[in-house]
Amino acid sequence: MLPRLATSGEHFIEPSGRRVILRGVNLGGDCKVPYPNGGTHFPSDFSDHRAVSFIGRPFPLAEADEHLARLKAWGFNCLRLLTTWEAVEHAGPGQYDEAYLDYYAEVARRAGDRGLYVFVDFHQDVWSRMTGGDGAPAWLFERVGLDFTKFHAAGAAHVMQAKYDYTRGGRQEDRYPMMTWSNNYRMPANAIMWTLFFAGNLYTPNFKIDGRNIQDFLQGHYLGAMREVAKRLKDMPHVLGFDTLNEPSTGWIGQAMSYRHLARSPEHPEPARPGPAWTPFDGLLVARGVKRTIPQLAFDPSKMAVAVRGENEVNAKRVSIWCDGKTCPFADAGAYRLSGTGGSVLREDFFQVVDGKKIDSERDAMVPFYRRVAETIRAVNPDWLVFTESDPFRAFMGEGMPKGMPERMVNASHWYDIVTLATKTFMYPTAINPFNGRTLNGAKEIENQYAFQLGRILGASRTIPGGVPTLIGEFGIPFDLDGGAAYAAWARAERSDGPWEKHVIALDLMYNALDSHLMSSTQWNYTVSNRNDAAIGDGWNQEDLSVFSRDQQAEPKDINSGGRATAGFVRPYARAVQGIPKQMKFEREKGVFTLIYDADPTIEQPTEIFVPRVQSGDFIVTAENGIVALDEMDQLVRVTARNGGEQTITIERRQPGAGTAAISTSA
Repeated sequence: MLPRLATSGEHFIEPSGRRVILRGVNLGGDCKVPYPNGGTHFPSDFSDHRAVSFIGRPFPLAEADEHLARLKAWGFNCLRLLTTWEAVEHAGPGQYDEAYLDYYAEVARRAGDRGLYVFVDFHQDVWSRMTGGDGAPAWLFERVGLDFTKFHAAGAAHVMQAKYDYTRGGRQEDRYPMMTWSNNYRMPANAIMWTLFFAGNLYTPNFKIDGRNIQDFLQGHYLGAMREVAKRLKDMPHVLGFDTLNEPSTGWIGQAMSYRHLARSPEHPEPARPGPAWTPFDGLLVARGVKRTIPQLAFDPSKMAVAVRGENEVNAKRVSIWCDGKTCPFADAGAYRLSGTGGSVLREDFFQVVDGKKIDSERDAMVPFYRRVAETIRAVNPDWLVFTESDPFRAFMGEGMPKGMPERMVNASHWYDIVTLATKTFMYPTAINPFNGRTLNGAKEIENQYAFQLGRILGASRTIPGGVPTLIGEFGIPFDLDGGAAYAAWARAERSDGPWEKHVIALDLMYNALDSHLMSSTQWNYTVSNRNDAAIGDGWNQEDLSVFSRDQQAEPKDINSGGRATAGFVRPYARAVQGIPKQMKFEREKGVFTLIYDADPTIEQPTEIFVPRVQSGDFIVTAENGIVALDEMDQLVRVTARNGGEQTITIERRQPGAGTAAISTSA
């Protein structure tokens, strides 16, 4: 049985005193959609939303042992285990899917049996499947007064199932460009729901459902679903806690009604992002059936910046997304007035100032929400950690943690190479810094830039007195780089490492940057249903970041078969340290791993270093004042310190390639 972890300053810590580094994976990408045919590569009008089932995500239980054994063999010791609000409460308010809850708990239990820690991720992207992503159940729209069947016609949401031509198949940049799902955060259907979820009490105090303000109604049901999962997991010591909510948006909180973000400025330092540049007033009017013209932003290579590249007419058919007899709560609260074919702003600062107080999205929305999550889960198990997330772009801006955060929290921010993620191209050996357009030359400059960005996230953790652990909840790469060139090579029966070289280099540089900060992490992602198909990928909006694919499982008896670019992420790391880690580094091409730590011989358990066969072959271990033991089955080197003080462990490959590990030691 795994020991329960706690936190001590910036470290995860065992009861024995060992500091633990968590290296894991998100399980899995298709947990966003129902099983078995709920992926976005299947057409749907979502009319069956109350009857869907998520049993079978991330895998049927009959396959659990296979996949969990593979993840352990790859050295992972932690899972960010996905679920969604919809998976738990899809049938209606308070109607929990008991069979699914039992299934999810069994997956978590089996993960612990395999030596994997788990923390629960209530996942969402752009609110729900009906608004272009995943997360919330559809009946919420009905209660709020929105008709999701009209979102597409009104231009209020960008949904693959409404735009994609399923008879044509393949990539369709003309109809559904890759990675455009995130545009929904700025569109009306999303913005309305997020604003009500986080700030209904502030902006629409008279908007009530079942006697409760809309904010309390929405958050109450979300936390109720979380509570049901918590009750199933409360006695599992390997369950670390809960993520607050994946990549939340704060809607229109803090925005001026007519402000349109087209470029960075001292007042608005955040980078402009490709996609539609909506104002809150645009969104409110479009939702009421008013036609609007919205500027479109795109990356301009000549300027090495995001700039206006045209405009789109939205809601030309003048479709209202409000149900018959329902009124807009923001209009009712005095934000704007609808008149004829347009409208007028009544309060430019409606989303910025309430009762004379300037509203801050972190202080007034996110922190109270974090605290409600903490209270909810700790009422079930007081030992659980809270993995907090805010708007992912805040992390890139280097903003610190707000005051009032819950105790025993973990900074679970996400981090991606934005250019690689958006373009599905790893620009190597020359890359671009997306924040200033500067050219990065060679592996070391790219790695240093990654380390700099991660350092900003770590810096936010250190703004909490005493510090808190940082676990990068998501990072990774698209495996369909360069139009799926590696998949085409695989289809030609090319089994060399050549087609995966860019993937390996990109992941290696990311993990090197994580190592430089001794950071814990869970890579995005492991998807059992993944396919080498441009229209499918991870089964959701044509994303394809899974480290595993059935299409590449040429040798089912080989546990590594099906893995993609494993040399980039199956690598040595110190999973538990008999003392305080100070430096960790792996030089992949040389095959040299180094750990420097302050040893504490009063800790009875040894330092454990995962040394995978796919990287090491035969190796030699050099440990200062340490007793070395090899566990070949679990691919571990254990070093027990004889003395205290700073010590160094070096593990060096003697021969390249896989093989039966042999060990020599010196002290």
